[in-house]
Parts: sequence; C-alpha cells; structure tokens
Amino acid sequence: MHELSIASSLIETLLEFAANRGISKIVEVRVGIGEWSCIEPDQLRFCIESIKGHGNPVIEELSAKIETIPAIVRCVHCTYEGIPGVWEGVPSLKCPICGDAAEAVAGHECEIKGLKFSV
Repeated sequence: MHELSIASSLIETLLEFAANRGISKIVEVRVGIGEWSCIEPDQLRFCIESIKGHGNPVIEELSAKIETIPAIVRCVHCTYEGIPGVWEGVPSLKCPICGDAAEAVAGHECEIKGLKFSV
C-alpha cells in the first residue's frame, strides 16, 4: 500500500511548511491525484486520517480534499490533445482520432493544490 508512504510524506511536508512559517494549525489540504497515478483516493484519505491522529496539534483538525486530475494525451501524428481513447473501458495511450500511439501529458500527478491554515 504505497498510499501510506505518500500520506506520510505529505504530512511531513505540511509540518515542515507550518514550522517554517509560524503556522499554528493546518485545517485543510487539497491534493490533486492523476487518473493514471495508481493512487487510490479513499486509501490515501484513510492513511492521512490515521497519521494525523497521533497527537500533533498542528494537524489534528486536518481534512483532506482529494481531486482527480483527468488524463490528457497528445498525439504527435495528428496533433490531437485531449482526453485519451478508451480500450475495454480503460483510458489508453491510443489517440482517439487517428489511432496511433499518444503520449501522456497529464494524469500522473500527485500534488498539493492548496491549504487552509491559521497563524
């Protein structure tokens, strides 16, 4: 379950951010998870909840809002850029216009998109 290591790294980053800026409480973090990132949002949320419960007052009220970042592909053959084609119900790296191989432009992200905190 790599979500636990991701959650742990996220919490460490938030605590370091708070310590460096004199922030007393972080109440919300918005995290963007790419559609192709292989990160399960519910498991990540559970891991964040589990870690924050260890008595650190800076994050004791932390709420995680997880947003899905859609997959985007770019085709070098026909210049299409947009949502990927689908193969058996799963987004693929096949261009939906010309059928050639496309490259992933977005959808692998795991990023902090925003915070709510008090000083």
